Amino acid sequence: MTEYTDHHAPRGLRTRATVVVVPGRGETRDTYDRLGRRLAADAYRVRVIDAPDLGAPDLDAGDLAARLRTFDARLAAAADGAAGEDGVVRPLVLLGADTGALAVAALLGRDDASAATTPDAVVLAGLPGRSAAAGGTWEEELDVRTSCPAHRGALTGDARVRRGSLGEAVPDALLAAAHDSETGVPVLILTGDADPLADHDALVRTAKSLPRARLSVVRGGHHDVLNDLQHRSVAAEIVTFLETLRNDLVPLITVESSTW
Repeated sequence: MTEYTDHHAPRGLRTRATVVVVPGRGETRDTYDRLGRRLAADAYRVRVIDAPDLGAPDLDAGDLAARLRTFDARLAAAADGAAGEDGVVRPLVLLGADTGALAVAALLGRDDASAATTPDAVVLAGLPGRSAAAGGTWEEELDVRTSCPAHRGALTGDARVRRGSLGEAVPDALLAAAHDSETGVPVLILTGDADPLADHDALVRTAKSLPRARLSVVRGGHHDVLNDLQHRSVAAEIVTFLETLRNDLVPLITVESSTW
């Protein structure tokens, strides 16, 4: 089995950016096929890696540092392997979901992160809070994750999806490292207002503490905000962010007048 799932821009179109996707608890690379295809159709190079191994809920700072170094090396290899004849197409954007998003955020705050994984921007989706554990049956876990029938079916039909994973507590050390990290790169934070695992107050504080951050809230969005019922609008928000990033964070479209 290959280490990555790749989605390429259509033949004949110039690749506009490189996006490395990091799944979260229980998810597989197949979870992001729909998002990967959609971004690739807009001429982005997309590479999906496996979810990081972040250890037990009680891991200490030393263990976390070791696991983040391993994660950093995997990201570096993934980014380097996505390079074309002229190298990695910039901007390079890391897109994480759930604990994958926490790992990306925590890595940004480390002085020993490799230069190969220094991104031009990050997207953090479905960031879990300190009480972010959901127990119960598989149907109850699906209700926490998504209301999208297609996504529910994809998760249920994927034998490699780890059921019950949302019942695993998020390590406190990882949460602290993610929310305390400092980065100057642009950050897009995506969260659903119907996500019971999100700490919305903490997300607002985090967004306000960063010099270039945007917090976008998806109405009716559940925890799997990238793959929920509103996935088209969420993908459009990501594309808008990517295009704005290419334009030095100056929006390409502004609304001058509207009656709705």
